[in-house]
Amino acid sequence: MFVLMTEPSTPPPDPWPLPPACIPHNRLVDPPAGARVCVAGLVLVRQRPGTAKGVIFVTLEDETGVCNVVVWAKTYEKFRRAVIAGRLLRVTGRIQREAGVVHVVAERIEDISYMLDSLLEPTAG
Repeated sequence: MFVLMTEPSTPPPDPWPLPPACIPHNRLVDPPAGARVCVAGLVLVRQRPGTAKGVIFVTLEDETGVCNVVVWAKTYEKFRRAVIAGRLLRVTGRIQREAGVVHVVAERIEDISYMLDSLLEPTAG
């Protein structure tokens, strides 16, 4: 028996900057809840409350403000080294809004701390 397979319809393109293009933290109020975004920043705080069932909360800072990142236990295990050792992180995840607070729920975490070394290089000009 022959069955004709058709491709599923493609969703419309996301109007927000798609990863790896990072958006500034002060623009995190713009994307709709559930939108995939990419943010980058210096790690200010890592918290792993005992009551949070393995969830880690990371606060990142860029030149425009701070970003709250939620790292579920499964994601933490996958990107453990970056979460623990990274000083500068790039996080790709989904926007979540609760009680007026915006979070990025991490799906991918990259340690881009090596980029900090370039700040010591003299600029041409």
